[in-house]
Parts: sequence; structure tokens; C-alpha cells
Amino acid sequence: MLSGILSIAAAAVLVGIDQLLKVWATANLQPIGTMTLIPHVVELRYSLNEGMAFSLLWGKQGFLIAVTSVALIVLLGYLLLRKPPLLERIAWTLVLGGGVGNLIDRIASGQVVDYINFLFVDFAIFNFADICVTVGVALLFVCVLWGELGDRKKKPSGEEHTTDADT
Repeated sequence: MLSGILSIAAAAVLVGIDQLLKVWATANLQPIGTMTLIPHVVELRYSLNEGMAFSLLWGKQGFLIAVTSVALIVLLGYLLLRKPPLLERIAWTLVLGGGVGNLIDRIASGQVVDYINFLFVDFAIFNFADICVTVGVALLFVCVLWGELGDRKKKPSGEEHTTDADT
């Protein structure tokens, strides 16, 4: 239970950072549009997104709010009631923090504030919450791969996988 509370506290810190960055972007970037960070590499560009990643489901705010809310409630319960391994817990904490950060925007204004724009590649403008979700999901893939590799290492070579139905 304590690890769940710590995960939720860490997610709350991520949400706070995300919301502060979005307030800063709105106050400082909205009036000017863009600010170069590294010429020809990355700029800060104020943008509003009514969809999810890559503007998918544009204008479907009710649906996005409902699905995201249910998923985050389930994730919150999982973190409180289970004790996953540390790397998995970190991954889910990042997903929770990023998901809540963008959900706040959707509920408050129907749009998510984005502000990071890579210039060297044709890519969507994104924000800190998006980074949290993306890194969290990438860590979950690592957890799955390590789990799969760990399972293979535990089995003696030549032993085939059987299920209860096979015995």
C-alpha cells in the first residue's frame, strides 16, 4: 500500500510539472507563437490539440475524457492494490501522471496545450505529459521483454511450454 501511495504522490508531482509548463507555455508562447531553443532542431510552439496523439479522434472530447478517466481509475486501483516490480511501477506511474495531466486540459478547456516541436523531423507537437506517457509505455515494453527473457532463461533448454489443458 505504501508503494502505491508513493506512486500516486510521484504521479501528482508529474501532473504539477506538466500543468506549470502548460501555464508557462500559454502565458509566454501564445502571444509570440514560437521560441527557438536549438536552431533547426527544436522550438517551443504554442498549439492546442482537440484530439489525442497525432490529433487522432479530433473533436471527440467526451469519448476521450470517458475512456481516459476509466483507464486512469483502473490504473490507480492497480497501483494501490498490487505491488508490481519497481520498473513496472515506475512505468505505470509515468503513464498515470501524463494521462492525468492531459485529462485536466481536456476537462478544463476541451483542448490539450502542446508546445514542443522538433524541426528536424515531421512529427506532432507534444508536451511533458505526452513524454511521460511515451516513456512509461516504452518502459512497459522493456518490462515485458525482460519478463519474456527471464521466463525463457528459467526453463531448461529443450523443455516445451505446456498449459494445464496439455496435462
